[in-house]
Amino acid sequence: MCAQEAHAQLGLDRVTWIPTNVPPHKELEGDPGPSVRLELCERAVAGDDRFDVSAVELERGGPSFTVDTLGALRDQAPEDELIFIAGGDMARSLPNWREPERILSLATFAVAERAGAGRRDISEQLASLTGGAAEVAFFAMPRIDVSSSDVRRRVAEGRPIRYLVPDAVAEAIEERGLYR
Repeated sequence: MCAQEAHAQLGLDRVTWIPTNVPPHKELEGDPGPSVRLELCERAVAGDDRFDVSAVELERGGPSFTVDTLGALRDQAPEDELIFIAGGDMARSLPNWREPERILSLATFAVAERAGAGRRDISEQLASLTGGAAEVAFFAMPRIDVSSSDVRRRVAEGRPIRYLVPDAVAEAIEERGLYR
């Protein structure tokens, strides 16, 4: 939903999904690993020409830091305008990320506004960064209370996840016995 809304509201050519190789700040309980995350992303966007998937973080290896990924994408296609899409909750924490000002120099920061993470609050959090608030493109997100941790918990509890994730992703989770 977030990728779709960013694509439509920001007039993007395409949205590239990039699964993390190694999350640098949190360990995921029952993590199926980067190759499975890549497969789930590919299944999620299959048949939708607005989206594609990149394995840039898996190919680089090691911890996945946004600044490194954006630098690699810039090196691969210097003519492309990069827009990094984040939820409001993540956007507020940008000042604590690795090299946040370089992130803003490499890409426009696109933020999905949600309840509890509005434009004013996020702009205030980013104001201390050089170019911070000026480098943010906001877009509206419908209120949908679904998170990856909720999906994993529901799977572990044997509860249905249909309509919370694309059917192809639910099928892959079932086939592989993930998050049980």
